[in-house]
Amino acid sequence: MTLALTGATGQLGRLAIAALKARGHAPIALVRDLAKAADLGTEARAFDYKATSTLAPALAGVTTLVLISSNDFDDRMGQHRNVIDAAQKAGVSRILYTSILRAETTPMLLAADHKATEGLIRASGLGFTFLRNGWYTENHTGSLGGAIAAGALIGSAGDGRFSSAARADYAEAIAVTATTEGHVGKIYELAGDVGYSYAELAAEVSRQTGKTIPYNDLPPATYAGILESFGLPAGFAHVLADSDVQAGQGALYDDSRTLSRLIGRPTTPMADTVAQALA
Repeated sequence: MTLALTGATGQLGRLAIAALKARGHAPIALVRDLAKAADLGTEARAFDYKATSTLAPALAGVTTLVLISSNDFDDRMGQHRNVIDAAQKAGVSRILYTSILRAETTPMLLAADHKATEGLIRASGLGFTFLRNGWYTENHTGSLGGAIAAGALIGSAGDGRFSSAARADYAEAIAVTATTEGHVGKIYELAGDVGYSYAELAAEVSRQTGKTIPYNDLPPATYAGILESFGLPAGFAHVLADSDVQAGQGALYDDSRTLSRLIGRPTTPMADTVAQALA
């Protein structure tokens, strides 16, 4: 088996490369900027989702392709289509795709590209494994510095619960399903073992910092406007606000513990990821 992974220099990609290497596999890192891959310690090939003529040659000899979903929202599904078409031309046998929790049924706006990409992969006739990732805890902890400085966490999820896990947990799921048998044609709904609300997250931040950091629940339009003021594009701010609203209705909660069973250990507690961010 020859294994390749897109987005290998991204936050999830780097962790997946490390998890695969820890299992004795040397994946091919597919990256836009080869210079950024110099420290990965594995073969790297130039791979730009939008440079269609170069994609199939870069996949020469690859049998299993991990397609980490693009974080470029400029026609993300079109970029994924380019990769899937190239995989067909190159003779790839299976695609592992990092999708989103309950991609086929969730009302989250963020899920539309994932649902469509899953459809393209199914239609391609290639073997597939869909890793439907829930929220990354780092989605919350990445902005803790600003929240602490402002004196509050903000969002629009109400009392909704997030079954989030650390990126390293999802990276381990990639490594397991890419290198062990029995995962072709499987769909995994992946999430953290223990859910929490924004209020509980704020309480944990308060405990670890020794400061009183409340959670302020905001109307979605207000929250989106604040995200725009931080420099996010209006469309993406709207999508993130919608994600919070849907989380308030249970869209990002899952208590199946599929992820921990798959990786053979409990998922990383929210408190540990908070501590890592504060360090």
